Amino acid sequence: FLQRGIVFGYEAVRGWEAKLAPLLTCELRQRRYGKGGTRSRHWHVDETYLKVRGRWCYLYRAIDRDGNLVDTMLSEHRDMAAAQAFFRSAEAATGITPERVTTDGHGSYPRAIRSTLGRRVVHRTSAYKNNGLEQDHRGVKGRIRCMRGFKSFASAERFCRCHDELRDFLRPRTRHSQPSPASRHRLLHLRRATKTLAIL
Repeated sequence: FLQRGIVFGYEAVRGWEAKLAPLLTCELRQRRYGKGGTRSRHWHVDETYLKVRGRWCYLYRAIDRDGNLVDTMLSEHRDMAAAQAFFRSAEAATGITPERVTTDGHGSYPRAIRSTLGRRVVHRTSAYKNNGLEQDHRGVKGRIRCMRGFKSFASAERFCRCHDELRDFLRPRTRHSQPSPASRHRLLHLRRATKTLAIL
């Protein structure tokens, strides 16, 4: 930017994020609405911790069997109401009702699944079967770790949702863990980055 004679401060970047992140998030969520086969009906749900204004908040996240993003929601509480709100948001974002949901042993999940998604949804409680999601938390946690923290809940919620949507849109996808050449990854990333810029 300096080579092109453009000078701006961090407040300009903050303003761009506040204005453009919700638009980008909405568009990316619409693009994946109702898409996915049977593997997208198996959800892995967990929450991780995030500090906002010096207080711990809970970032609810869910991915499907292939590691694709289902939804993200930041909550100030970890209770029944938060779990129900997350499942409603996930169902609205994907347009899909899951067949099976895997969670940890937190007591609010069974009733939240029955009341929000229905009694036909199979609920599976397992710690090690959510290892893929635990590893996937590192994406947003690694991004936040090098930042100076969040001063407001609204900005933290906006950033986390947009970060996860954009990261899911740009990430390379392989079937059955088959390797693919780096040149193909670069090409796909360039195409998706171009689509993202077109959205903005």
